[in-house]
Amino acid sequence: MNTDFEIIRIAGIALAFIIAIIGHEIMHGYTAYKLGDPTAKALGRLSINPIKHIDPIGSLLVPGVLFAMGAPFIFGWAKPVPINMHTVMHNGGENGAIKVALAGVTFNFLLVAVFSLIYLFLDSPSNIFETFFNTFVTYGIIINAILGFFNLWPIPPLDGSQALKYFAMKHKWYSLVVWINKLAPYGFFILMAIIATPLSSYLFMPIYWLISKILQ
Repeated sequence: MNTDFEIIRIAGIALAFIIAIIGHEIMHGYTAYKLGDPTAKALGRLSINPIKHIDPIGSLLVPGVLFAMGAPFIFGWAKPVPINMHTVMHNGGENGAIKVALAGVTFNFLLVAVFSLIYLFLDSPSNIFETFFNTFVTYGIIINAILGFFNLWPIPPLDGSQALKYFAMKHKWYSLVVWINKLAPYGFFILMAIIATPLSSYLFMPIYWLISKILQ
C-alpha cells in the first residue's frame, strides 16, 4: 500500500508540473494569437496535448533528476512557443509585446491563487484519491509559484528580461535594450551558475517565504 501511495503521489506531482509548464507556454502563444500572430496556432502549439510541448531536457531530464535527488522543489520547462514578435509589435506595439512576455507568469500566479483557495478546504488524505488530489493541489502551488517567480528574473531568455526589454523600448531606454541583447548569448550560463551556487537560495527566499505562508 505504501508503494501505491508513493506512485499516486508522484502522479499528482507530475500532473501539477505538466499543467504549469505547458499552460505557461500556451498562454504566450494564445496572447500572441489574440494580437494577430497565428504562428503558434498554425503549428499546433495552442493544443493542450502534452506531446506537442514536451522538451526532453526541460520537461523530463531536469525535473526527473531533481526529483531523484530529493530536491526541495521540482523545476523545468516546455518547448518555447514560436512567436512572430514583428507581428505582435505591429498590432500591439510595445504594450502588446509586454503582454505576450508576461502571459506565462500571469497564468502561473493565477493558478497559485486558485490552488491556494482549494488548499484551504483540504483535509488529511484517507485514501489514494485524496492523496493524489492533495498532492496535486500542494505541488500546484509550489511549482507554479517557483516557475512564475523564476521567470520574472531580468536575465535572458526569461520572460522578465523580455518584458523589461520591451518596456525599455517603449520609454526609449535604448542603452538598456542593447545591454539585454548583449547579455542574451550568456543568459543560460549565468542562470545555471546562479542555480548551482548558494546564491540561488537567497534569490528564491521571497517565494519560499510566500509558499510557506500559504501551506502553513
